[in-house]
Amino acid sequence: MNQEARRVNVTLETKIECMDLGEEVARRVAMTAGFDEDEQHKICMAVRECLINALQHGNRQDPRKPIGLSFVLHPDRLVVQIRDQGKGFDLAAISDPLAEKHLMKSSGRGLFLVRCFMDELQVESGRNGGAVVTMTKRYSSNHNGQVGAEVEKERQQ
Repeated sequence: MNQEARRVNVTLETKIECMDLGEEVARRVAMTAGFDEDEQHKICMAVRECLINALQHGNRQDPRKPIGLSFVLHPDRLVVQIRDQGKGFDLAAISDPLAEKHLMKSSGRGLFLVRCFMDELQVESGRNGGAVVTMTKRYSSNHNGQVGAEVEKERQQ
């Protein structure tokens, strides 16, 4: 992969069926970047969890509000951003799903999983409101950068 960052931007409708599309885009980007199958799965699960949160909690299932999804491939990492049109939230205020009082709840583990699957997680308020969730996955020592280079080579031909 060359030293320049490459970007993929997608705008999704706030519909449950669009979450599959966002996850598929994540899978293809992770594969193109050269992540192995296990890492691809983790990235896809993290993206899906954040998209579902944007749909349910951010946009409150309002189909008039889009969800932004972007991927930036850097030489050493993949950065994923998901933007909703909701009121935003404070990551520090999210309760611990492993606390005894939350263990039997059927929801509330999405961001916990994202933290487990990705190397970094940040939440900020968007310029025009909403939440901007930024996740980073660094390439591991077993990173198959060759795959990304081969895809880039094919694209140039």
